[in-house]
Amino acid sequence: MSSISSVGSTSSALSSAISGSSSTATSGSSGSSSISGTGLLSSLGLGTGLDVNSIIQALVNAQEAGPQAQITNQTNQDNNKIAGLTALQTSLSGLQSALNELTSSTTYSTFTTTLSNTSLGTASTLPDASPGTYNINVSQLATAQKSVSAAQPSLATVGTGTLNITVGGKSVSVSVGATDTLSSIATSINNASGNPGVTATIVSGVNGNQLVLTSASTGTANAFSVSASSDSSSGVTALASALNTPSTAAANAQLTIDGIAVSSPTNSVSGALTGVTLNLSTTGSSQLTVAQSTTPISTAVNDFVSAYNTYASTVNQLQSYNSTTKVAGVLLGDATLSAVQSQISHVLGSTVSNSSLGSLASLGITRNADGTLVSNSTTLANTLASNPSSVQQLFSGTNGIATQLSTLVTGFNSSTGVLQSRITNLNNDLTGLQTQQTALNARMAVYQQQLVQQYTSLSSLMSSLNNTSSYLTQAMNALTGTSSSSKG
Repeated sequence: MSSISSVGSTSSALSSAISGSSSTATSGSSGSSSISGTGLLSSLGLGTGLDVNSIIQALVNAQEAGPQAQITNQTNQDNNKIAGLTALQTSLSGLQSALNELTSSTTYSTFTTTLSNTSLGTASTLPDASPGTYNINVSQLATAQKSVSAAQPSLATVGTGTLNITVGGKSVSVSVGATDTLSSIATSINNASGNPGVTATIVSGVNGNQLVLTSASTGTANAFSVSASSDSSSGVTALASALNTPSTAAANAQLTIDGIAVSSPTNSVSGALTGVTLNLSTTGSSQLTVAQSTTPISTAVNDFVSAYNTYASTVNQLQSYNSTTKVAGVLLGDATLSAVQSQISHVLGSTVSNSSLGSLASLGITRNADGTLVSNSTTLANTLASNPSSVQQLFSGTNGIATQLSTLVTGFNSSTGVLQSRITNLNNDLTGLQTQQTALNARMAVYQQQLVQQYTSLSSLMSSLNNTSSYLTQAMNALTGTSSSSKG
């Protein structure tokens, strides 16, 4: 916000205005500042018998008072209007945030899921889910293939050759040297470039070390096979044969949804039900209920009422008038404020044709005498429980109340909108007033200088006249004295 910092003051201009004087200039503000060159004026005052300092100050103040009052009053008005328009912008920004919440599709596409048999797992939803109830029967969980070698001492070597490990269409070959143990072979598998998706670990049991290979992912598509090259020793060939025989076979999750067979390579089953993911923990049966969550909608509506009331309270303050103190709000009678208020009020009271509710009043939202809104929580809750889509249409439909208000508020508060344009114009006016203030200070400094010069001339004249008067008086006294002596 711009302001005029020198309103009511001519200090810098007046303090340097008087030239031709050997005294040091002093600064002051209009109506109270001392006059520069007071040493000279004091001596002139002695000659004239006048309080020159007070006379010049009074003349400067009188000349300055009218223009200064106009600049000061207009500056205060402009600054007050800028403050009021900025407060209005702030309240509209808060309203815009609430409107964004009301028009967001996410607000109306949040769902809750409930499994009657909680041990079966959990379920989550995406915005494209649909409410409904489904019977889930899980007969098999998805598993990853696992294979285990025969046990042997930790330092025992296996032999020489090559192990070929294949997952799907990808393979890797791991060389086995004469000094390799099961532990070093496990390290080679894990570190092999192009490992197709298996993990090797060593389990040290009571019978010795055993090499365990596990698929990195569940599902039959991620099953692996192990073979030995033709030039491998018997130890390497036996190891390959053991690892090629699964201790746990790869399997897909098998389930039915309302009797429809579903297979999934993982226990996170998505795509079978639109917008729903089942995270399976065990086999069994359960009923799944998907329901729209009305909590985000209720929160958005209440946030809108709160934000609108902040806006309405701001408007009431800006256009208020206290008959006792005779103090008016800074935008009382302002055409811009009236236009904003009128257009927003019109949308609030409008009827939305494609919503079964039709109006805010049907949702339990009514206006108080002061223009603020009040929401009937019971009516809102009952409507959301019975027909949440009607609330969505009322606010976020093509012609919804929140949709219309959002368009209005965005236009009001944009960088090229009516509010910012007003603020820009007022700031330009303040710049012009600053220029006027500078010019007034300069004029008063020149005027003060002129007065000093005039009183300097007056003082010189008065001193000359006083000197002449003294001379004549002395001469007359001398003549009178001479005449008296001769008579005697």
